[in-house]
Amino acid sequence: MAQYIPLSVPNFEGNERKYVDDALDQGWVSTGGAYITKLEQELARFLRVENVAACQSGTSALHLSLVEAGVRPGDVVLVPPLTFIAAVNPVKYQFATPVFIDCDDSFCLDPVKLRAFCEEACAWDGEVLRHNGAAVKAIVVVHVFGNMADMESIMETAERYHICVIEDATEALGTYYTEGRYAGRYAGTIGDFGCYSFNGNKIITTGGGGAVTARNPKTVDHIRFLSTQAKTDPHYYIHDEVGYNYRMTNLQAALGVAQLEELPEFIRRKQRNYERYKSVFEGFEYGILMPFRVGTSSNRWFYSLCIDRESIKVSMREIILACHEKGFETRAIWGLIHEQKPYQGEETYRLDKAPYYASRILNIPSSTQITEDEIRYVAAEVKRLLGSFANG
Repeated sequence: MAQYIPLSVPNFEGNERKYVDDALDQGWVSTGGAYITKLEQELARFLRVENVAACQSGTSALHLSLVEAGVRPGDVVLVPPLTFIAAVNPVKYQFATPVFIDCDDSFCLDPVKLRAFCEEACAWDGEVLRHNGAAVKAIVVVHVFGNMADMESIMETAERYHICVIEDATEALGTYYTEGRYAGRYAGTIGDFGCYSFNGNKIITTGGGGAVTARNPKTVDHIRFLSTQAKTDPHYYIHDEVGYNYRMTNLQAALGVAQLEELPEFIRRKQRNYERYKSVFEGFEYGILMPFRVGTSSNRWFYSLCIDRESIKVSMREIILACHEKGFETRAIWGLIHEQKPYQGEETYRLDKAPYYASRILNIPSSTQITEDEIRYVAAEVKRLLGSFANG
């Protein structure tokens, strides 16, 4: 291909420039302005929830959720090892203790191992679940790459043991259940809190930015209050709580309002392009394009090829560099969080699938503006390269 094909880049085909220019013309560029309110209202309407607070990032949304959930120093928070590190770092912000629970074949938290941990490694007194004497306060459930976690099973365990569920839906805006207990419910609207990201590579973007919702609409109001430095009296600058500088700016929100208008079309393209890749990789002996959970409609944000490690012995870095030489960007799945320096020594529980997939997953280009010809080129070159590595 004559032009380099990136992994995932933003798409500005709508009213982005118009709305941002309008915000500039009005002079509302910081953490106040009509576009912030409009984005919150439109996002709430899309998700079918009562209240949404726009904030600075998906990470700040997660941090505010942990604060609002009452996670304190020494509390235990159950987290996944196979995700972006931003899903776990806020646990450390609260000086709480992460315990890493394995994923299942969706890359999301394994509900069977979650239940086993609560039953085998914890003590339940009828009110509080404790692990080594510390309260198990929350579970962070990440809907990885737009694939919905098994929320029915996870919520059963959380409800049984009174554990707060924080959904990291930063990659899953627009993913929802089509059947079962939560049919019609979107990722991020099932647990106690739901967090979204509008980073540059997400399905819609505000450059930076995020949002948070909660089961209780009044909780969202308090989160919004905390995100603006918890100012009780705007005239005398009285603050009754410790707040944060976590509010989204009006310029970001103007971009987000335009992007949200395009979200249904972006999801349609993601789903169509996944099917195109799937047809090309069908029957490929050295890799499988990973599926999405049955009974859901996924936004199919990222596409994951699981490489046959019995045949392909070269490092993922060599594969990525070879793809780069052919004119397109690929990516390995994240380094496992419990192996990162800040988390070495933290407790893990029955990790099996996470290391398996960490060594095998290659993410391939998935931008909404990728063409059918580019998809066919990427797939053909990946197949050729893996075939050469297997034979060489």
